[in-house]
Amino acid sequence: MVVTMALVSLMVFIIMEIPPGDYADRYAFRKYSGTGISVTAADVQAIRVDLGLDRPMLIRYFDWIGGIVLRGDFGQAFAFETSVNKVIGDKVWLTSGILFATLILTYLISIPIGIYAAVRRGSAVDYGLTVFSYLGLALPNFLLALVMLYFANRWFGSDIGGLFSAPYRDAPWSLPRVWDMLKHLWLPAVVLAWSAVAYQIQTVRATMSDELNKLSVTAARARGVPEGRLLLKYPARLAINPIVSTIGFDVNRIFSELPIVAVVLGLTELGQLLLRAYLDLDMNVAGAILLILTFAIVFMNFLSDILLAWLDPRIKLGA
Repeated sequence: MVVTMALVSLMVFIIMEIPPGDYADRYAFRKYSGTGISVTAADVQAIRVDLGLDRPMLIRYFDWIGGIVLRGDFGQAFAFETSVNKVIGDKVWLTSGILFATLILTYLISIPIGIYAAVRRGSAVDYGLTVFSYLGLALPNFLLALVMLYFANRWFGSDIGGLFSAPYRDAPWSLPRVWDMLKHLWLPAVVLAWSAVAYQIQTVRATMSDELNKLSVTAARARGVPEGRLLLKYPARLAINPIVSTIGFDVNRIFSELPIVAVVLGLTELGQLLLRAYLDLDMNVAGAILLILTFAIVFMNFLSDILLAWLDPRIKLGA
C-alpha cells in the first residue's frame, strides 16, 4: 500500500502539471482582464516566481509530498489565498460521511436480499428482484435524484436537497448540526447506492446459488444442521466474498458519480471543489483532493484483503 501510494503521488503531481499554463497565467488574467492594463510575459513570470512556480518540477514535487508526509500540510491554495488544509477541511469529512453511508446502505440491502433471492430462486419475489436490478442498472443516479427532488417538492412542499437545514448551513460543528446532517444524509446515500444495490443483489444471488449446490452444504444438511444456521455458516459466508473483494471498486464508483449527484442535490463535497480547482488551475487543491480520494480507494482495497482472510478460511495471511 505504501509503495502504491508513493507511485500514485507521483502520478497525481504529473497530472497536476499536464494542463497548459499554471496559476500565474490564470491570476494575471483574472486580475487585469477588463482593466485596460497590458500584462507582459515578464509580469506573469514575476508572479510565477513569487508563487514558487518557477522551480523545477522535481523540486516542487518533493517539497509538496514532503510537506504532506512530514507535516500534513498540502500547501497553499492560490485561488483561495489560504492553506489547502482549510479549504478542504470540512469537505473531506462531509464526503467521507456520504461515502460510508452509501457503502453501509448498499451492503445492508443487497446482501440479505441477494441471499433471499437465491434461496427462493425461481419464485415471484426472485423475478421481481431481477426486474428491480435491471431497472437499477438502467436508471442513472442523477435522474433518480431529480425525480426524488421533484416528488418531495410536489407532494410535501419541502426541499430535501443539501446536507444541512438553513439554520445549520454555516453554523459551527455541534451535536444538533451533526444530527441535522444525518437527517439529510439518507437522500444522497439512497441515490448513490441505487445502482450498486442492483448490481450487488445479482452478484450475491449468483454466488449464493452456486454455494448452495456445494457438497459441504449437502453434508451439513444431512448431519441435521438447522437450515438458518447452515445458510449463514457455509454458503452465505462465502457468497459475500465477491462483494468484499470489490469494496475498492464501489468506493471508486461512488467518487466518480458523486460530483454530478452533488450538483443536482446541492451538496458540498470534494468533487465540486476539484472541478473548480481545475478551472482555476489551482493545482495544489486539485492534487490534494486526488491524493485523498486515491488513498481512500487504496486503503479500502487493503481493508477488503483483510476482511477476505477473516471471512474465508480458505484464504490465509502470510508471506
